[in-house]
Amino acid sequence: MSIESKNIRVLSIYIMLCKGQHVNKKELAQSFDVNERSIQRDIDDIRAFLDEQNIASGDEREIVYDRIKKGYIMVGDEPTMLSSSEILAVSKILLESRAFPKRELNSILNKVINSCTPLKNKKIVNELISNEKYHYVELNHSEYIQDRLWNIGFDIYDSNLVIINYMRQVAQGELVKHIVEPVSILFSEYYFYLCAYIVKKDDSGRYIHTYNYPTIFRIDRIKYYNKLGQKFRKSYANRFEEGEFRKRVQFMYAGQLERVVFKFYGSNPEAVLDRLPTAVIKEQSDNEYLIESEVYGKGIVMWLLSQGNKIEVIKPKKIREEMRETLFNMLERYES
Repeated sequence: MSIESKNIRVLSIYIMLCKGQHVNKKELAQSFDVNERSIQRDIDDIRAFLDEQNIASGDEREIVYDRIKKGYIMVGDEPTMLSSSEILAVSKILLESRAFPKRELNSILNKVINSCTPLKNKKIVNELISNEKYHYVELNHSEYIQDRLWNIGFDIYDSNLVIINYMRQVAQGELVKHIVEPVSILFSEYYFYLCAYIVKKDDSGRYIHTYNYPTIFRIDRIKYYNKLGQKFRKSYANRFEEGEFRKRVQFMYAGQLERVVFKFYGSNPEAVLDRLPTAVIKEQSDNEYLIESEVYGKGIVMWLLSQGNKIEVIKPKKIREEMRETLFNMLERYES
């Protein structure tokens, strides 16, 4: 018997097991015209391969004997690799996000799509996204930020205080220097953001928070970024929870935490509940819902105004006043 025929036999058995089929030694021995001991050795070889894969990549699959089916089956989880469907979904999301310059995006997409299996699926995914890739429009800043994301991520992990020069007003080129505690990287509306506490020295020389809430900086506007050479202390009890923060911030505008109560007029408040993850319906009647939500900053004012006459703010009073002031300023600009 040649090595080639043995390899074909082992691969055939492996494919059967991967498909969820049971393997009967006697049946396979007859099919391949070998004895059952040869089939047993093939199964042992596959077991040894899976053991090596477990060590190398976390493949938890193994071959066990099923007494009911009177054959061997494969059980356990495959390595955590994306399926072709997941790769297509991720590719579509990357294209829609417009988060990267075109050359950087193409590099990422190629790496993602190259993991498609079988090989024909790679061609299919490329075909399905080819038009979007061709017509992809970069954002105006077109800056490469992947390495910067990793550096910031490491400083968050390592609790490093950092110095940044931030371009607050792009048109005027106004740079503002801050020392910050970086606590999170967020993505929203085309851009990556650094969420950080601005700090200053107190009378004893310790760095303390300037505000009791974090500030949000668009990462492409950070023109200088460097470690201060000092670490900040993380308190587990008061640790920053980016998931909870993300549920309460709109359009990446930070600020004080507010509890907003408003009425929504319409047949279905689903879009409101999706937009405001902390929103709770307190009362409802025909086409009218009383909703309460906990939110950070002034971004909520922008969102509430975008809803027109579908929304009526009940409280707090200062949110209503900010909305009126914003509308007044918009009207003045329009009339002028």
